[in-house]
Amino acid sequence: MPAAGTCHFRHASDGEPLPDPRCTPGAITDAVTQANLRETICRRGGYTASVRPPLDLTEKVKRALMAAYGVGDRPMSSYEMDHETPIEVGGSPGSLLNLWPEPNDDRRLFGRNQYVNNDKDHVESTYGRGPVCAGTVTLEAVQKAFALDWTTVPALPGRRM
Repeated sequence: MPAAGTCHFRHASDGEPLPDPRCTPGAITDAVTQANLRETICRRGGYTASVRPPLDLTEKVKRALMAAYGVGDRPMSSYEMDHETPIEVGGSPGSLLNLWPEPNDDRRLFGRNQYVNNDKDHVESTYGRGPVCAGTVTLEAVQKAFALDWTTVPALPGRRM
């Protein structure tokens, strides 16, 4: 776990928040590959729910990561414990290298609902798993784009805009 105040948010060209790559470079699981998509992230029945860490564990980690990012004094509800590389595209569910306290704000005004707390959630649900499972973009391309700068994911070749 990074020490308090050692991680720093950065921002994409459009102002969207990005994690500190020294603290949260992203991590993928070996359990999801291009060859086994139908048995993992593309299967019916909820892959993410079957691998997501329990809430009692993630709340403790969230508080510690908020301190690492210098926002430990803010309300926990203002941040989502997010996976830099989303679980739904093979991101590692429990690796600290894949977790960061993402601010819950809407720069692009996609709007919130029970599944969308911030703009990255919208990008994940619209441009993540679906296009990978449809074969319009590779798993590796999506994973790399999320790990480097999630705001670039909608512009990947083969994406529907």
